[in-house]
Amino acid sequence: MLARFESGCLKLSGRLTVNEASVFSTEFLREYRAAPDRSLDFDLSALEAIDSAGVMALFYIQKKLDEKGQRIELKNAPENISDKIRLFYPRDEIRMPPPSQFGWFERTGDQVHQFFTAYVFSFIVLAANIFYWGIADLFRKKVRRKGEFVHQSVLIGVNAVFIVVFLTFVIGYVIALHSAGQLRSFGANIFIVDLVVFSIMSQMGPLITAILVAGRSGSSIAAEVATMKVTAELDALKTMGLNPLRFVVVPKLYACMFTMPFLIVFANVAGITGGALASSVYLDITPEIFINRMQDIMMSKDLYTALVKSQVYAALIVLTGSFYGLRVERGAEGVGRMTTMAVVVSITLVILADSILGVIFY
Repeated sequence: MLARFESGCLKLSGRLTVNEASVFSTEFLREYRAAPDRSLDFDLSALEAIDSAGVMALFYIQKKLDEKGQRIELKNAPENISDKIRLFYPRDEIRMPPPSQFGWFERTGDQVHQFFTAYVFSFIVLAANIFYWGIADLFRKKVRRKGEFVHQSVLIGVNAVFIVVFLTFVIGYVIALHSAGQLRSFGANIFIVDLVVFSIMSQMGPLITAILVAGRSGSSIAAEVATMKVTAELDALKTMGLNPLRFVVVPKLYACMFTMPFLIVFANVAGITGGALASSVYLDITPEIFINRMQDIMMSKDLYTALVKSQVYAALIVLTGSFYGLRVERGAEGVGRMTTMAVVVSITLVILADSILGVIFY
C-alpha cells in the first residue's frame, strides 16, 4: 500500500488489508505531525481493497488523533470501499453514566430489601414446602424410604445421648455448686432443689440439648445437603422424578422431631442428678430430701413446655441446615462456609425461640 500527501490530504492507493493495516497505522502515527489547521483528509479514491483490519486501522488512527484535537475525514471512497467502511466501522462508543450515589437511607433500605428477599422470604417458602411434604408423607407410607427414619433417628438422637447427658450433668452440678454458698449464708439450703429443678426443667435442659444438636446434627445436615448440591446429586434426583426435599430433608425432620423430646428428658434427668449430687456434697441435702422436695415443686406445665420447645427447636435446626445447604454455590469452600453459617444461625434462632417461648409460657 502507498500513502502520500497531495494538496493537504493523504492519498491512499493499493490495498489496505490485514497484511498492511498494522504497519500503516504504526508508521503513520509515528511520522505524522498535526497540520496547523488541525484537520486532515484521507483520499480513498485510489484504494483498491480494504477489509475489517484496514477499517479498524483507520478507526484507530482517527481515535488517536481525536485525542490530540486533530479532525480526520474520509473522502472520495469508491462504492465497494465505502460499503465495507460502513459495515466494519465501529459505531459511536456508548458511555454509561456514572452510578448515582445513594444516601444512607437508600443503601439501608436496599440492604433490608435484599435480606428479606434472599433470606426471610426464601426461608419461609422452604419451610412451607418441607412442612407440606412432611405432613403429606405421614399418610403415605409407601413413598417413604424404608429404614431411613430409623437410620436418621440413630444418627441424630441415639448417637447424641452421651454428650447431652454428660454436659447437662456437669451444668446441673455447676449450677448447684455456685448457688450453694449464697443459699447457705441465708440458711436456705432446701431452696437449692427449687433452683436446680426449675432452671433445668424449664430452660437449661431444652436449650442446652438444642444447642448441642444444632452444632452436631445441624452442621451434618447442612454439609450433606450442600455436598449433594455441589456434586449434582440433587439434580440427579430431580431428573429421576424425585423431590429432593421429600427424599433427603423430610426423613431428617421426622427423626429430629421424634428424638428431640427423649433427648430433653435425658438432659433434664442428668441435670437434676448433677444438682442433687452437688446438694448432697455441699449442703448436706440427702437424695431422699431432694426427691421429696422435687415432687412438691415439679409441675406438669414444665413437661408440656419442654415438649413444645423440643418440636420448635427440631424444626428450626433441620430447616436452617437444609436452607444453607441448598444455598451453596462454590465447591468445597462453599460447603464449609455454608456449614458454619448454618450452625451459627441455627443456634441463634434456637436462643431467640427460647426467649419467645419463655415469655409465652411464663
